Amino acid sequence: MQRILVIAGFLLMVGVLSSAVWFYGYRQAVFQLSEKAEADLDLAADRLTTQLQVYQELAVLMASHPVLEDLNTLSGRATAQALLLEVADKTAAVDVLYADRSGAVLASAHEGVAGSVQDNPAFTRAMQGALGSAHGILPGPGNRIFTYAAPDFDESGAVIGALIVIADVEDIEQTWRGSTEAVFFVDHSGLVFISNRLELLMWQRVGEEVGLTPPDGQMVSFQARRLGPYELWTLDWSPYLPRRALHLVKELPVIGMTGEVLMDVAPARRLAGLQAATVAALCLAFGALLFLATERRRTLTEANAVLETRVAKRTKDLTKANAALRREIAERQEAEAALKRAQADLVQAGKLSALGQMSAGISHELNQPLMAIQQFADNGSAFMERGKSEKAAENLGRISQMAARMARIIKNLRAFARNESEPMGRVDLVQVLNAAVELTEARLRSENVSLDWTAPEHPVFAWGGEVRLVQVFVNLINNAADAMSQQEDRRIQIAIHPGERLSVTVRDIGPGIENTEKLFEPFYSTKAVGSSEGMGLGLSISYGLVQSFGGNIRGINTEEGAEFTVELEPCEKEQAA
Repeated sequence: MQRILVIAGFLLMVGVLSSAVWFYGYRQAVFQLSEKAEADLDLAADRLTTQLQVYQELAVLMASHPVLEDLNTLSGRATAQALLLEVADKTAAVDVLYADRSGAVLASAHEGVAGSVQDNPAFTRAMQGALGSAHGILPGPGNRIFTYAAPDFDESGAVIGALIVIADVEDIEQTWRGSTEAVFFVDHSGLVFISNRLELLMWQRVGEEVGLTPPDGQMVSFQARRLGPYELWTLDWSPYLPRRALHLVKELPVIGMTGEVLMDVAPARRLAGLQAATVAALCLAFGALLFLATERRRTLTEANAVLETRVAKRTKDLTKANAALRREIAERQEAEAALKRAQADLVQAGKLSALGQMSAGISHELNQPLMAIQQFADNGSAFMERGKSEKAAENLGRISQMAARMARIIKNLRAFARNESEPMGRVDLVQVLNAAVELTEARLRSENVSLDWTAPEHPVFAWGGEVRLVQVFVNLINNAADAMSQQEDRRIQIAIHPGERLSVTVRDIGPGIENTEKLFEPFYSTKAVGSSEGMGLGLSISYGLVQSFGGNIRGINTEEGAEFTVELEPCEKEQAA
């Protein structure tokens, strides 16, 4: 009975310890998920505000356009309509119109638009001399829109009208719908107006309630609870939404909304369960060994008692009993030695039981190695089907190289984000450029971009980091290809210029650099509004990487296009870090 109670107490202790480990591991994993969720929410909010800011700036810049000064004649209105239509087409705006102080529409990008915008909150704000903004549903089509109204002043400073730009929210959502985690933006009335999940649109938050209510007002499964500083939702709204989610909120006063994100906590629960199961398994293994050792000791004790009784009763068999006793002692020593070995194994197993933290978030720089791996895998498959095993093996080798390169890229991205850097040293620029050309070769071939690059026969050494230099030149090559995407003839030239100040030039035959002063500023981009090809961070990142090597990067316009020059310190022999 006593042994049963001891075993039951031990199992209860293991259960309590495992539960504590699960709860602690769950909290830690949720903390890590919260960092990723916060980063995803910040990225989505920045992307939305940046895209809306384009239309806001468009309204301000177009409000005082000279063409809008002559709207009293038919020819003047026709000219203004043509200009507004051109602006709307190029910016993907739903409509661009001009209204006088009474709210009457004098000119519009689309024919047939008449009436008054007097009741529009954005127009009312513009009539007070300030930039106005509003959002709502467009009558008729029912599109969700953002409206920006900029006042137009006469020479005396009085407001004489307003330029109104109407942006379609759905066009803005196209660039990030369905990506990352579930993100939605709620206005001051509690309405979900923007989201990357269609099923959440137009849901309503009533009063001070935490959850959301569907447009039809039906009751849905929902429960909210707190885990320390975090809010966890349990819901069953859609197969594309997590069953259990971490809920974070961010105020966005610039657009008058609140950004919210739902991060799936299933990975955190799995990790916590794995940790708890590992601890339980180790405890049970240790308990089993301890139980066996105790049972062995108890058996030995009983045997010794029986032996002593037999010795006392049968003195004649003393010699035989002593021999039996020595055997029992030997077995006891053996059992103790086995117990010590088992304990040592348990200590070693305990050293290996710690689990590493899961790394959250990868950067967009992995896209190039991933594309290369996919290409090499497809090529290897094709070569295997054709019986070219050597070529297939070569592609498999390149996949291995790309995987190693991805590991180095992840290391460098994490070091860069934490203000750290890998040790720098002597780098072969020829090898770096060959790697960059290899990473971009598939894209250049698909877009009919000819590449003029002849690798020197001998290595050219510079001071820097190999993986980060590859990243710089991949960015420059991709930017050059982007600049020539709208023309038939496409050509990129890469050249190394040795000398006292080692330099590499990347030249294209595109339209050139629009603004050299803002070229390396974060989020500066000349791509079309609504483009999903980037956010203007490539050149800014490249600038920071080259500066960290003690080098310099600059861009100029040539007679044929744009030319970027990367200057680096030459390195003929290994330098001290």
